[in-house]
Amino acid sequence: MGFELPTRPGPRPETTECAPHEQVSQNSTPEVHALFKRRAFELPFVERRPSGISVPGAEALVLPAPHACGPREAFMVGREFAHVHPAHDGSSHLMLPLPAVEELIAKGWGEPHPMARLGHIPATAVMAFAPRDAAEVDVMLRLLTTSFEFARGKLANPAPIHLHD
Repeated sequence: MGFELPTRPGPRPETTECAPHEQVSQNSTPEVHALFKRRAFELPFVERRPSGISVPGAEALVLPAPHACGPREAFMVGREFAHVHPAHDGSSHLMLPLPAVEELIAKGWGEPHPMARLGHIPATAVMAFAPRDAAEVDVMLRLLTTSFEFARGKLANPAPIHLHD
């Protein structure tokens, strides 16, 4: 896949161990969070909706049916492939191909979703930590774009599989 991230500087943020899975330290400033959300929802075809699976206030990135051609493990629920948590948290949950999951964890940008660790949901489900500055917003957008391409069927699954709500 040729996906490589820089190493995230500093210690890992603190997160909760169960639902709701939240980041509780090293959160984004309101300005950085707003920048990330603005840029995240600029991806083509993406519909901005309340998350179908996350906490109140989380905003989902959803693909219209004609563009949701990825494998089942590229989606959380329906055609939602990622969501951004509210500003007090700032992290995101997204679905990534397994090589990108390994890179995300190895370089300190995120962690497996607790339900994925338990085997209840696909191992493709991860938390990406909240960006702390504009440079980290760029890294988060690379992760989000990888999730977007996975959901579109452009990574690891070239055969179209249409999912319907």
